[in-house]
Amino acid sequence: MATILSVSGSPSPTSRTGRLLRHLDQRLTAQGHEVIPLDVRTLPPEALLHADFGHPAITRAAALFEQAEGVVIGTPVYKAAYSGLLKALLDLLPQYALVGKTVLPLATGGSTAHVLAIDYALRPVLASMGPAHITPGWFTLDKDITVRDDGTLTVAPGSAEALLQVTDQFSAALGGRTTLLAATG
Repeated sequence: MATILSVSGSPSPTSRTGRLLRHLDQRLTAQGHEVIPLDVRTLPPEALLHADFGHPAITRAAALFEQAEGVVIGTPVYKAAYSGLLKALLDLLPQYALVGKTVLPLATGGSTAHVLAIDYALRPVLASMGPAHITPGWFTLDKDITVRDDGTLTVAPGSAEALLQVTDQFSAALGGRTTLLAATG
């Protein structure tokens, strides 16, 4: 199976975006993939803001992109675009950091007014980095993601089904098994 880098572009430690990604990581792992999580917010801010290409944390992040066969990119939508934190990391990666890779773009936000942010803001940047394939992405409304006090995550039924579908399409594009029952997601 494939090695997948699962990247959260959220600046918040309690992010619904990050929690949603980690939830989907479990499904991808159950399908036989090795999933490596990367929360961009854990990278040194000075390295990101000062464009320190040689900083050890940035070179390690670039190496994670290089070793991955698939990349899941998750971001909250702010002002009709992906997060500035994610942009800072993408700007520090080699121009063709996604060459030969399959990419799944995901976004979360508070309003359906931002639903096209994946296609009009994020997808063009990802495409410029040379991926072999960008699978259909999905935008999930914040109100459809519930995090309980015990940390478990629930996604509203309609969104949950759509997320499982795009995740399984991504897995299939990587050669993964997609026969798990919806109940396992």
